[in-house]
Amino acid sequence: MHSVQTCNRCRSRIVVTPRMPAKPMKTDAESIAAPAAPPTGLRERKRQQTRERLTKVAMELFLKRGFEETTLDDIAAAAEISRRSFFHYFASKEDLVLAWQDASTDFLVAAIAARPADEPMLLAAENALLSMAQQLESSEAIAIARLKHGNPALRARDHGKYEKMERAIAAALGNRAKDKSGQLQARLVAMITTGAMRIGGEIWLAQGAGERPEALVKRTFSEIRAILGESPARKGKA
Repeated sequence: MHSVQTCNRCRSRIVVTPRMPAKPMKTDAESIAAPAAPPTGLRERKRQQTRERLTKVAMELFLKRGFEETTLDDIAAAAEISRRSFFHYFASKEDLVLAWQDASTDFLVAAIAARPADEPMLLAAENALLSMAQQLESSEAIAIARLKHGNPALRARDHGKYEKMERAIAAALGNRAKDKSGQLQARLVAMITTGAMRIGGEIWLAQGAGERPEALVKRTFSEIRAILGESPARKGKA
């Protein structure tokens, strides 16, 4: 509490105080809305723009020169930032190559949330993947896949990214669950979905990316249903 005395210094603090809510009073809803506040929102937008610029120029350099041949200094210079500033956004070159998968995870989570609430989990996951496949730029995707396939460190990191994706998909599907059995189903469907993405991607690359990504998704999930013995009547409509 401020004292009854008034002074310019005290008034200044009173004006600032409403912009800085006390942490104990912060609710989950407020946490979600917080980034919309002008100062934080602006910083986050600039940070995201810089991350996107770094990813874009890095991938252009990797595909042109090769992963090992491209240095951090090359990337920083192309993105017009300092080498030191680079580490404010990414910890390594490997993180740049795998940044696309973080965006893919966010896309899938949002796509699952947008599906009808009564849609079976496996179908919701399939339709979310179909939405992503329709946005995929085939030439860029296969170039990135080959880049990762040719580098052992990137392949190892790629597996770790799939684990993170599986947890995010399980959480998104878990929002549909009504009981513990539903939560278990969410985790199993998330495991199946990420496995389908990984194996489907390997097949797609081995076949020279000749098949349309959405066709591969449909074919893969058709095989999954055949294995599970799921009746066609259970599939519903997309």
